Amino acid sequence: MITVAYVGFGVSVREYHIPYVENREDVRVKYVYRRQEDIAQFAEYEPFYPEITFTTDFQEVLQDQTVDLVVVAAPDQFHVSYAKEILNAGKHALIEKPFAPTAEEARQVFALAKEKGLVCMPNQNRRFDADFLAVRQVLESGKLGQPVRLESHYDYFKTHGWYDHLGTLYNLGVHTVDQVISLWGMPDQIHLDVRSIHHPGVGDDYYDLEFWYGNAKASVNTSMCVLIDYPRFTVHGTRGSFTLPPVIHNSGKKKVVGRHQISTQPAPEDRWGTLVYINEAGEKITEKVPVGCAHYERIYDSIIDAISGKAEKCVMDEEVVRVLEILQEATRIAKSHEKV
Repeated sequence: MITVAYVGFGVSVREYHIPYVENREDVRVKYVYRRQEDIAQFAEYEPFYPEITFTTDFQEVLQDQTVDLVVVAAPDQFHVSYAKEILNAGKHALIEKPFAPTAEEARQVFALAKEKGLVCMPNQNRRFDADFLAVRQVLESGKLGQPVRLESHYDYFKTHGWYDHLGTLYNLGVHTVDQVISLWGMPDQIHLDVRSIHHPGVGDDYYDLEFWYGNAKASVNTSMCVLIDYPRFTVHGTRGSFTLPPVIHNSGKKKVVGRHQISTQPAPEDRWGTLVYINEAGEKITEKVPVGCAHYERIYDSIIDAISGKAEKCVMDEEVVRVLEILQEATRIAKSHEKV
């Protein structure tokens, strides 16, 4: 069994971490650390977790010899400093996205983890989104033939953009770019179309990032100017095509004070994918592809296996660095648009 401590107590910890480990026999959640000034923000949730020790003393966590893994879900600007402090204390670390502001800082953290003989990995849990798992399943089936084109869309309609500052790439693009790299590996070449529409020079509210893999191309797209449904994923191959409906944004869901409960039910049929392909007999086949539930617990499966030496991390260091290099360059382009 590994003992876990969390840094932060926001939505990420309450909805995407604790619910996926609280019933595991190989994980014990012992601490939640948050700064004194942050307590009031989510204090109403604390009584729902009586088995957890809430502390404002980070050294209490780091000096506890029973703690094996510290998960950082603090604001982005603190990720690197917390990661280094955790590793220097001899603890393994799981860091929320974005892992670091820059590729160079990520390299420094990974070098420190290697020096200390510890496991450090980002929480790229959206590799295990239900819809993305369906895409992977279809590609692995071979029914599409040789992949030619993959489109990933995560769009909104917001009249003033998502942020009035830079942040869309590092908070959303970090996942969608990682999904492509986890699926097809390092691209042969890239092209970055990034615009700053609602807040020129200080926002990144539109991007179309293109990645070439031989004769195949993948694109990651986000816009704040999409008012009609656009498929979440579209994949074309030499024998057929596959499409999935748009995502239901979590940002629009009402938050209920209490202990978060995850659903293991499959998606309703109107969220399933459509696969059309030519079979070996030359017949055109149309199939509905079920979409199950998210499996974010697999991040913990992976880091526990890595800590025990059973397997490598599911998110490799070089993948993290490449994603951050792409985000850095894309952000530079967004900043280059003329301010008004």
